[in-house]
Amino acid sequence: MVAATIAGLGTAAPAQAHQDELWRGFFANHYAGTTRALAERIFANAGVRTRHAVANPLIEDVSGWPTERRMNRYLIEALPLGKEAVDRALVDAGVAAADIGLFAVCSCTGYVTPGLDILLARDMGMADDTQRLFVGHMGCYAAMPTIGAAADFVTARGRPALLLCNELTSLHLQPASARVDTQQIVAHALFSDAAAAAVLVPGGTSGYAVREVASVTDTSAVDHMTWDVTDLGFRMGLSPRVPQVLSVHVRRFVDALLARHGLTVSDVDGWAVHPGGPRILNVVERELALPAVALGDSRATLSAYGNCSSPTVLLILEAMRQRPDPPAWVVMLAFGPGLTLYAALLQRT
Repeated sequence: MVAATIAGLGTAAPAQAHQDELWRGFFANHYAGTTRALAERIFANAGVRTRHAVANPLIEDVSGWPTERRMNRYLIEALPLGKEAVDRALVDAGVAAADIGLFAVCSCTGYVTPGLDILLARDMGMADDTQRLFVGHMGCYAAMPTIGAAADFVTARGRPALLLCNELTSLHLQPASARVDTQQIVAHALFSDAAAAAVLVPGGTSGYAVREVASVTDTSAVDHMTWDVTDLGFRMGLSPRVPQVLSVHVRRFVDALLARHGLTVSDVDGWAVHPGGPRILNVVERELALPAVALGDSRATLSAYGNCSSPTVLLILEAMRQRPDPPAWVVMLAFGPGLTLYAALLQRT
């Protein structure tokens, strides 16, 4: 059976904002009293140097916007950002939009109908018979099941597939609260906007072959990560116990994935681990007994982009591709609601 290969990647991000400027210019006044001191520590230790935002709070405060207004803005901003990422991925892969057999879109930060899958297919010149898939509310790991679905389509149909992860978390800035809300502070300190696209084609070309996509869900921790639709946008729930749950599962999960392909952790020279925050990366590094340099691209992506939700692992993969000697085996890892761990095993061809 011919494996599907990631033959092209494309990324796009809105205007950049510096973490320290966001703190001084907005969030220092967004929090008051004892909450401000806590928030300042969280912002300083988030591992983020710069982020990107379509709604920069230094320019406009959307925290009081109703959800309808946020969704209207989502379409205005997401369409050109997604188009930029898709166009770059298609050019990188040398594939025409009209040849795409499946177009899959991931986003948990906005909903419109007709959706980005239809509007971008129209604007990019995809064929009338292009199949479409929209993956919503899967959060930070959404790229992985979407890669799996796209790879299955490519293998079964022998036609290229395109996936787009497009997240605008800045549209969901929450109002200041009178009570200490550590989870919201963490979300405000980490999350960012970006789009990333990937083109998958039948094997026989250069790129990264998708060898397997796997997952495990611990439903005993189902309330540890939430994303609730409210009258004031979408509200993040992020338990501080998430790293502890990951520490229970990640080693056994990764070992089993690699063993099915005759590999061990030491055979993997590329680790694209979703940087849900510094503690997440520290736990993965410790449990897998990785050298300090192994998660360098993940930490660099967190520093330069923040946590962009679903596009983030593709941003890391793109950084790895740009190395003088790109890794031969890549494990992509991401975590999200469920509590769910997802992984993809990729091999450079």
